[in-house]
Amino acid sequence: MMGDRTIRLSESEKSNPSTEEDLAAIVADCRDRSEGLCIAGGQTRIPPGTIQAQRQLTTHALTGIVDYEPGELTLVVRAGTPIADIDALLSGAGQQLAFEPTDSRRLLDTDGTPTIGGVVAANVSGPRRIVAGACRDHLLGVRFVDGHGRILKSGGRVMKNVTGLDLGKLLCGSFGTLGILTQVALKTLPAAPCQETLALHGVSAVHAVGIFAKALATPFEVSGAAYHEGTAWLRLEGLEQQVAYRRGRLQALFGSEEIEILAGEASRGCWRSLRDVEHFAGVDTPLWRVLVKPTEAPATIVALERLGGRTSIDWGGGLIWYCGPAEGSLVRAVLPAGHATLLRRGSLPAGDLFQPATQAVATLSASLRRTFDPIGILNPGLMGA
Repeated sequence: MMGDRTIRLSESEKSNPSTEEDLAAIVADCRDRSEGLCIAGGQTRIPPGTIQAQRQLTTHALTGIVDYEPGELTLVVRAGTPIADIDALLSGAGQQLAFEPTDSRRLLDTDGTPTIGGVVAANVSGPRRIVAGACRDHLLGVRFVDGHGRILKSGGRVMKNVTGLDLGKLLCGSFGTLGILTQVALKTLPAAPCQETLALHGVSAVHAVGIFAKALATPFEVSGAAYHEGTAWLRLEGLEQQVAYRRGRLQALFGSEEIEILAGEASRGCWRSLRDVEHFAGVDTPLWRVLVKPTEAPATIVALERLGGRTSIDWGGGLIWYCGPAEGSLVRAVLPAGHATLLRRGSLPAGDLFQPATQAVATLSASLRRTFDPIGILNPGLMGA
């Protein structure tokens, strides 16, 4: 926890602190002044102007690798460290971040540098989520500054050391409304030496969801299942002989379909594009991230497309991207029990980007915020804060 000493900050340090102590001093000062803080990592995921606050703070200068143990599959890194630096480090050891975080810069027309703190704060998870889990599933521990200006830590560097209340799970996906991440500890995984993709052409979105259900029910370890504009993609990763065997079995299973095989870099490039939703980049049309049960995806897709616009699918049907003009009330009205988040506002009027919480969840969320940020200075107005 921060001591009682007074820390004098330069103007640049007030917006871009390079130490945990300086960041804590900024938060304590804002608490004393009742000033809201707009918190950003690399400034790539929340468009400018979304959060109305008196001061802006970025963790971009809190950068660097604290500890990396390839043999233990653990990485400890400061929150402002660019994802590109982490990818390069892990690649050199034949490892990767299993949850495959999305790069949203093209999609949201932002030009910052994606950081690991921003990824964890937003629980950003890509196509491999269907087999590897989400970002929060690989989070071992965190250090953060709460709305009191206290420096807190939770968890450890290895799974067996994670005891007690796992605050990392709370902060992961809270978009900075409970605390400002300064350091994270993550599990890493070996990178697959071989990758191939089956591209099944000439199928509808509804048919694609049926293909995904059938493929994911097999023991052939499909690590990606996505769809866009008439093509369903199934990804296989692993050792070369294993991938060849599994690919052959899936080809036989879907023998009536028109199948193209993408191998090596062609496959990796395809999934980078799908991961980053590049097919909906470069336009100003509102974009929604819709989470549903895969079994409810076909009906949800039909209902969304009736509103106008286009859809694509990831996570085997669990994630639908909707790019269209419909307002939030119409989008959320078609969801049977899903969750819709507005990622790109476009021409839509100001409104809540996130799915309104149920009364029980809203009550619990408010209680957590009173505990960690009692006067609401962290990203005010975001996620109902």
